[in-house]
Amino acid sequence: MEKYWRIKNQPDKEQCNAVAKAAGVSPVTATLLIQRHLITPEQINAFFHPDLAHLHDPFLMKDMERAVARIEKAIKEKEKVLIYGDYDVDGTTAVAMLYTFLKEYNREIGYYIPDRYNEGYGISYKGIDFAADNHYSLLIALDCGIKAIDKVEHAKKRGVDVIICDHHTPAERIPDAVAVLDPKRPDCNYPFKELSGCGVGFKLLQAYCIKNLLPFSKLEPFLDLVAVSIASDIVPIMGENRILAYYGLQRLNRAPRRGLKAIAEVAGIGDKEIEINDIVFKIGPRLNAAGRMESGKAAVDLLISDNPNMAADMGDLINEYNTARRTIDNSITQEALRLINESKELQNKKATVIYNPTWHKGVVGIVASRLTETYYRPTIVLTESNGLITGSARSVGGFDLYHAIESCSHLLENFGGHMYAAGLTLKKENLSAFKQKFEEVVAETILQEQLIPVIEIDTVINLKDINYQLVNELKKFQPFGPENMIPVFLSENVVDNGTARLVGNEKEHLKLNLIQEDDPYKVFPAIAFGMARFYNKISQGQAFDICYHIEENCYMGQSQIQLRVKDIDV
Repeated sequence: MEKYWRIKNQPDKEQCNAVAKAAGVSPVTATLLIQRHLITPEQINAFFHPDLAHLHDPFLMKDMERAVARIEKAIKEKEKVLIYGDYDVDGTTAVAMLYTFLKEYNREIGYYIPDRYNEGYGISYKGIDFAADNHYSLLIALDCGIKAIDKVEHAKKRGVDVIICDHHTPAERIPDAVAVLDPKRPDCNYPFKELSGCGVGFKLLQAYCIKNLLPFSKLEPFLDLVAVSIASDIVPIMGENRILAYYGLQRLNRAPRRGLKAIAEVAGIGDKEIEINDIVFKIGPRLNAAGRMESGKAAVDLLISDNPNMAADMGDLINEYNTARRTIDNSITQEALRLINESKELQNKKATVIYNPTWHKGVVGIVASRLTETYYRPTIVLTESNGLITGSARSVGGFDLYHAIESCSHLLENFGGHMYAAGLTLKKENLSAFKQKFEEVVAETILQEQLIPVIEIDTVINLKDINYQLVNELKKFQPFGPENMIPVFLSENVVDNGTARLVGNEKEHLKLNLIQEDDPYKVFPAIAFGMARFYNKISQGQAFDICYHIEENCYMGQSQIQLRVKDIDV
């Protein structure tokens, strides 16, 4: 698929040199800092050296005092407390965190993960009835609940108080719970709006510790869970999330809980330094697989386990869930691609809405992501569950999917999510009207350039600008993630030095050694995955442009700078 290269706005040379001098970094690094709105020495120092002391006061969050007071009352009076969370990684890490922390102060505590198939997303009537029937007087909902107005009313009628810890966009009305913690509330002045659901739960525990004069060290064992939630939920890794992710990764690599250690081992990364991408592509999918294939409760059981043998067994089980998930989602993806390829009508639309009542509900979100990658347009994949049509939606860069779905809300029973990912439920009789309305909304609002994959390029450099000083400065930008993505560079008129070759089992990758005319003796090895189609022209000595990441490749104790090519223009 053709991609559009877009170079970000470049700072003027005078500002760039001033920042480079003040921060003691190269002009290339100064450019990256300015693009992230990091200009003063204080801002740059705080970014390069995250500090837990810079976490915001949790009591700045609306309703925090009420939430802490209600938990204190439950602990003092030995009430039964139910920790309730969504079945994805963000929800299960949050439940494991609150359950483990509060268990030390109140033995009368349990946890509940709703069934994806029988209850669906969010607080369920079944979950509330379970709490009431089992004499739980307080329910703490994590990573869900911001739209559960009717469910909270039902809980009140059944004598169950509710505290909501959510990070999703609220509707016009806020549930009438004991406390509703959500930095996205319009009336919440909390300075950082992009916490994960587990992150909101962490702020609740931080507030409890402050109120009860407990040291911050009580919270440090939970930073690995917070980091996993931040990476898996694709929230911006800037501001407070950067601090939590930075120290969470340290915890994950130095002293992880047994459950995460077990998952890392079955994922084949138990003996390497774990990074954000390892969580996104290795750890997160396995934890998610429990809720997709069986029950998210299995993920919580793993994350709270203190027994190494039990954790290892649970890790193996969840890995089996993940293997089964991959088989199913690959099969459904191929079926969905075939349906689209055989339909001119579907191919010519601005959005994809595809439905099959037999598809596995647990993987439709993954299938939607794969279809979006293939056709690059807003995509909704629907199936049937409990007499209703339900599914997941994914968006493309810059298009507000949540707003588009909201425009169709009169046809929906329920929906939720954010700009790039959402879930929805509707009656069967509304499917045709919804397809038509959603296509109309997308066609009227999406820009043509949003239907073309974009590679955002941070800056243009020459190969001679690349050295170990730059490599070491780039390491300081870690952890990478949304709003602080790994830098992409553009170099023009490069050539291979005559050693270009095809590699891989099917010779699908391109291995290069690149030079530029202004310094033909400085050679950089490069790998271009899936770009064998460029081999003929490049091997004949034709000059070309590349956009790429710079990485350090360490092998057998030897370090080498390597370019990981994202795209080629020849």
